[in-house]
Amino acid sequence: MNEDELPPDGRAVEVYLDLLRVRMPEEDYELLLGVVDPVLRAIEEQGVPSADFPLEGAHAQGLPQEIRDEAALVIATAVTGRLDNELVVLDIEETGPVRVVTDAATAADPIRLTEIADYIRDRHRETEELRGIAEASDMPTDF
Repeated sequence: MNEDELPPDGRAVEVYLDLLRVRMPEEDYELLLGVVDPVLRAIEEQGVPSADFPLEGAHAQGLPQEIRDEAALVIATAVTGRLDNELVVLDIEETGPVRVVTDAATAADPIRLTEIADYIRDRHRETEELRGIAEASDMPTDF
């Protein structure tokens, strides 16, 4: 997308939500809004606290994967202000499939996707090591 095609005032998320409203069944769109509204409000009020937005919790339980994927893309649009985000599924041996939202150029670059998968593997290994240390030390392991 060129600079001239960007929505005014950085309102890309509004444009994206309007596009989804047109193409999604009304019930699905309402479910989507239930998931993204609290996150969008938090971003607006407090800024972006982290690069990770797990789509879990009471609002997201039982949601179809398609709605979860769209929610991730809406949140990415709010964070980046861009409409060219893409969701890619990386097959990570240790964890299974991992959904990642990234820009279109990265999504099309197999080398970059491999680097992202390697980073996820490293993070998973580190988390498991820390979990083992916590368990051996009789500390909580639910991090």
